[in-house]
Amino acid sequence: MNQSQPQALVVEDDRSWQQILSEILSDSGLQVTVTNNLDDAIYELRKNPHRLAIVDLSLSPNDHNNFDGLRVLDAVRKLDPNCKTILLTGFATVELAVTALTDYGVFTFLRKESFNRGQFRELISRALASAPQSAGASISESQTVDHFTQPLKNSSISKRESNRGKAMIVEDDAGWRSIIEELLSDAGYQVRVCGSFGEALGYLRREKFTLAVVDLLLNGSLTNLWEQRIPSENLEGYQLLASTRAAGVPTVVVSGVASPEDIKRAYAEQSIFAYLEKQAFDRASFLKIVEDAGNIQNTFDELRVLTEREREVFDLLAQGMTNKEIAEKLVITTNTVKRHLKAIFEKLDVHTRSAAAAKSMGK
Repeated sequence: MNQSQPQALVVEDDRSWQQILSEILSDSGLQVTVTNNLDDAIYELRKNPHRLAIVDLSLSPNDHNNFDGLRVLDAVRKLDPNCKTILLTGFATVELAVTALTDYGVFTFLRKESFNRGQFRELISRALASAPQSAGASISESQTVDHFTQPLKNSSISKRESNRGKAMIVEDDAGWRSIIEELLSDAGYQVRVCGSFGEALGYLRREKFTLAVVDLLLNGSLTNLWEQRIPSENLEGYQLLASTRAAGVPTVVVSGVASPEDIKRAYAEQSIFAYLEKQAFDRASFLKIVEDAGNIQNTFDELRVLTEREREVFDLLAQGMTNKEIAEKLVITTNTVKRHLKAIFEKLDVHTRSAAAAKSMGK
C-alpha cells in the first residue's frame, strides 16, 4: 500500500457498490481499502489512519434492520477521529439521518436511490478540502449496543391531504437537504430545493413561496466555524434572509454556525420566524415550527400592502421601539415616523401600537 497517498475506507457489503465507490475514490487520488463487515472495518481503522470513510448503514444483505454502519461511525470517532465519514444507504429514516449527522459527526448523508457520480465526486473534494474533524464526546459501548439492537421504525410522519403551498429549502449539504425535503413534503408542501445563494435568489424572484428553510452557510465548506469565527452578515445564507423578508416569506433558519449574537441579529434585523441549531435538531420541534409558520402566512400576505419604508417602520415598531428610536434608526424625523405609522394603521386596520405589533407575531 502506498502510504504517501491519503487513505480511504469503504465499508459496504454489496459488490457492485464496492466497485462504484472504489473507482470514484481512486480517481480522486485516494488509496482505497474495502471491507464488508464491522469487524474488518474496525481492524482497518486500528491499522491505518484514513482521510475519508464511506459507510453503508446495513452490512447484512438479508437484514434491513442491521445498522452496523452506525457502529462503524462510532468506531471511526474513537479510533480515527480525523477521518471524515459519509453515510450512504437505501434504508435510512429521517430520524436516523439526523442522528448520523448530529450525534456521529458524519460529513453528510446520501441516499443510494438518488446517487449521482458527479455530485459524489464534488462531495469527496469538499470533504478532503475541509479541516479534520475533532474527536467529540464518544458514546459508550453499552449505549451503542443498546441503540443498535432496537429496530428503527419507519418515519411516522403522515402526508397532509391539503397542500400547504410551495416551500424553498436553501442548503448546500445533500444530507440535510434530503432530511428537510422529506419532512416538508410529508407536511404537505411542494418543495423547491436550492444549493446556493444565486439559485435561491432567482427562484424568489420568479416564484411565490409560503415558507423558506435556510442554512446560513452556503459556501460549500464544513470547517469548524466555531474556531474560525465568521460574522453572520458575511454568510451567504444570512444575506438571503433580507430577500425572503422582503418577499414576505416566513423563514426558518436551520444552521450550525451562528453565535447567540448572530441569532439575535437574525431575529431583530431579518425578522426570521425561527432558528434551529443542527446540533440539536428535533423532527417534532421542526414540524411544529413549520405548522406555526404556515398558520401566520395570511399575516405575511397582509403585510405586503406596506411600502418598503412602511415595512421598516413596522418592523422597528414590532421590536418595541419608540417613535424617537425609530426616527434615529432610520435617520428620519419623528413627524415622518408618525405619518408612516398612520398609514400602517390604516392599511392593517388597527388602532394601537400593540395591535400593530401583534400582526408581526401572527396574532
